[in-house]
Amino acid sequence: MFKSFEPAAVIGFVLSAALALAAPTVRAAGPAATPAGDQLVSGTERGTYIQIGRDLSRLIAEPVGISLAVLPSKGSAENVRRLRSDPGVRLALVQSDVYQAYLDEAKAGNAEAERLIKPLRVVMPLYDEEIYFVARADSPLNFVHEIKDKRINIGPVGSGTALTATTVYRQMFGVPISEKSASFLSNEDALLKLATDTSVDVAVIVAGQPAKLFADMKSEARKYIKLLKFDPKAEESQSAGATYVPALVRAGSYPNWLAEDVPVLSIRSMLVTYNFQTPGSRQMLTKFAGSLCERFEQLQSSGHAKWQSVQLGLPPLGRGWDYYPPTQEAMLKCIARRAQAKTEVAATSGCPQDKQVLGLCRR
Repeated sequence: MFKSFEPAAVIGFVLSAALALAAPTVRAAGPAATPAGDQLVSGTERGTYIQIGRDLSRLIAEPVGISLAVLPSKGSAENVRRLRSDPGVRLALVQSDVYQAYLDEAKAGNAEAERLIKPLRVVMPLYDEEIYFVARADSPLNFVHEIKDKRINIGPVGSGTALTATTVYRQMFGVPISEKSASFLSNEDALLKLATDTSVDVAVIVAGQPAKLFADMKSEARKYIKLLKFDPKAEESQSAGATYVPALVRAGSYPNWLAEDVPVLSIRSMLVTYNFQTPGSRQMLTKFAGSLCERFEQLQSSGHAKWQSVQLGLPPLGRGWDYYPPTQEAMLKCIARRAQAKTEVAATSGCPQDKQVLGLCRR
């Protein structure tokens, strides 16, 4: 039976939601609200993407003289469009399933999807983002494969979360979420709905852990909401494995909320650009890529915790995906230099001083 909660207790339960609803949201409303110069479009103000973007601006761009403004957005789908349409946007953070969805639509003959995605290029794959299926604490639901025909908040229209939510649902159950069952509230509004009434059964949120939205919750959180588990052995779960990867949301990421690690699904995020040909843009992005490689350890030591799960490298991409040649060249040269330097250190580390002085150590 759904419980009745005092409004004050609800606000205390989800501090992050209360703050987000009370604070003004920064939006790129038009030319007057858009900073001049180079820009990176990220995600919501309380999501992981915007923190990753700020790390890239502060730790990578600034040291080499690049002023990179980090702009909030509704998510990946909007970022793809803004990378194509906004003059100052040079970089975007995009979920790989959103990128792939545009490629699939283009391949199927959608001219608009082809126009949007064809000139986009990958700078570097980043990390896996966890997919949170959140229900009320007193809900009979315990697993993701139990959400069929439930009232599901999939996130704002045009967001990467909305595409992920609908894709996972369709893969698991073979049908789309019905229009009457879907809602499009923000993450914060959806969590408050879960805590205050029964109009939403499940809220889908995509964010890299530790996500500020959940990390800021007070200890009362577990009285109101819970995280559904993904069971890879369930029949409905089998088809989701082609696009999404099993992961764990660690209790240590959200000690006020979770008592144990919870198995979930995840999706890879990527740093993306446009196939710029103008000398200025190519130079800026080449310099940025070199700095990203050279200062990568600073991201891991001083940036968001998600940088710890990022590997510096340019692995093979899926069919239809391409790296941006100027950044690819800059990063491959830098990665080769770093590897050579490690080899030289290893070769001389066991060499006695007398042989080093005589130049007899292998270099």
